[in-house]
Amino acid sequence: MKKIILPIILLSVGMGFGQTPCDSGMAGSFPCDGYDLQSQVTINEMSANSGNDSWGWTDPQDGKEYAIMGLNNGTAFIDISDPTTPIYLGKLPTHTSNSEWRDMKTFNNYVFIVAEASSHGMQVFDLTRLRNVANPPETFTEDAHYDGFSNSHDVAINEDTGFAYSLGDNTFSGGGHFIDINDPLNPVAAGGYSADGYCHDAQIVTYNGPDTDYTGREIFVGSNANEVVIVDVTDKSNPVGISTISYTNIGYTHQGWFTEDQQYFITTDEADEVDFGFNTRLIIFDFEDLDDPQFHFDFFGTTPASDHNVFVKDDVAYLSNYRGGMRAYDVSDIANENMTEIGYFDTWPADNNASAFVGDPGAWGVYPYFESGNIVISNYSDNGGFFLVKDNELSVNSVTAGVFSVAPNPATDFVAIRSEEEAISSISIFDVSGKRIYSEENVNAQTKELSIASFSKGMYFVTLNNQVTVKILKQ
Repeated sequence: MKKIILPIILLSVGMGFGQTPCDSGMAGSFPCDGYDLQSQVTINEMSANSGNDSWGWTDPQDGKEYAIMGLNNGTAFIDISDPTTPIYLGKLPTHTSNSEWRDMKTFNNYVFIVAEASSHGMQVFDLTRLRNVANPPETFTEDAHYDGFSNSHDVAINEDTGFAYSLGDNTFSGGGHFIDINDPLNPVAAGGYSADGYCHDAQIVTYNGPDTDYTGREIFVGSNANEVVIVDVTDKSNPVGISTISYTNIGYTHQGWFTEDQQYFITTDEADEVDFGFNTRLIIFDFEDLDDPQFHFDFFGTTPASDHNVFVKDDVAYLSNYRGGMRAYDVSDIANENMTEIGYFDTWPADNNASAFVGDPGAWGVYPYFESGNIVISNYSDNGGFFLVKDNELSVNSVTAGVFSVAPNPATDFVAIRSEEEAISSISIFDVSGKRIYSEENVNAQTKELSIASFSKGMYFVTLNNQVTVKILKQ
């Protein structure tokens, strides 16, 4: 048992703050359960007509967090280091024409952007330029461009290997188009995979799951409109198809994401709610044997809303659920076919109807990977456009039960954090607005003392090893 000692009066082991708290099922005009509204930026404020996907970037220099949101006419950058007062820094305009579909991923402080616009190719933008925006909003220029394809529906990146994968473009029958981005400003074509046809979206991982035949291999899992395909893309000049799997009641196989142990793959079907009339459905596959993947079970949500994109962080799956907003599901017992909705934030209060594809007004994208716990939700329509929300009940027990214990001590002029076993790796401190006021990575020590002499009296939140958040008070 690790023991963390903070010589400050301990108030509780939870955090629950935000600009608009979720109170009695509402955060202002938005239905919610367990998620507070930090802030929002409208589509109009970003000088666009519609929004689409979203991602995020944390500056390794100072820990500041930035949201990245696709728009019909470009890509928006939003400083969320003070989450209740976001700053719209500006926009990188589309490379050619406008498009309702735009997607982006990050690697080594760069963002790589594709769109369903003719001759758009892939834009490359240096995110460190966001550190010095004097007069926002600014109109940015791209730092590099890759023209190995025309239009593309999506882009995926394996940050372990430094390869980007254009998906659904006009090459390789719409399959994965491989790009070496290890030198981000000089992307280089590296081959592709066409054997299984059009790929709508994909996750690519350096495999460390239960099938030891593929340990350390680069594995591509594609959602290919009517099936899921698994490909070994370790050798870019010779990608090898491993297997494919389909399922019943196919509408449109849209996207999917591994659980943390890489045994289960959660898949979204964008059209099945419309086509077959059931509630939100997630299809779960068992990938214990990549050569012989198995259907595991169907999970049905609480509304008829169509599902779009799902991402997994720890034991929670975050779903952009169109008119159902963002939904969060506990997947800790997925092996036993158990998933539970643990919260939501509904960015489209008008209804939860099933209606997929472009023009649907609700949540298109969700990005849950910020260390602070802030979650980005991007809407298609201007009903808020960009939302920043946060779980209002993060706690030691709900995150990693039994890993940390915290003992109260009299207030002093410093915080002493001690671990009896594993060394402390990282520490972050936030004020009550959620603004990060201190961050340190690579601590690598059993004990860390932090002076709090410069802190004002009040409440603060400390995140340890990117996992556990405790609420403390300086008297």
